[in-house]
Amino acid sequence: MMTRIAAALVLAASPAAAQTRPSSTAMTCQQTIRLVQARGALVLGTGGMTYDRFVRDRSFCEPTEIAKRAFRPTCDNPNCLIGYTCYEPGAGDWFGADY
Repeated sequence: MMTRIAAALVLAASPAAAQTRPSSTAMTCQQTIRLVQARGALVLGTGGMTYDRFVRDRSFCEPTEIAKRAFRPTCDNPNCLIGYTCYEPGAGDWFGADY
């Protein structure tokens, strides 16, 4: 019994057990767009240690949030429109061309 517990702890702590998140900078613009479209919502790395949650459309946001266009770097485009991020508008926000 102790052997099983020890083995489980070793596996849980190993780097192979950790999932890596996809990165927009390792994919083309079209690959990144297709991934967001296929999954609906996911967390993507966006270069270095940065990441964010991206969505296909507003239906993946909370009811009080809006979907804001998300431009992020990919391996072939430094400013690719990959989808949207969910955004909680403030009192001074208005719906302009950026939404």
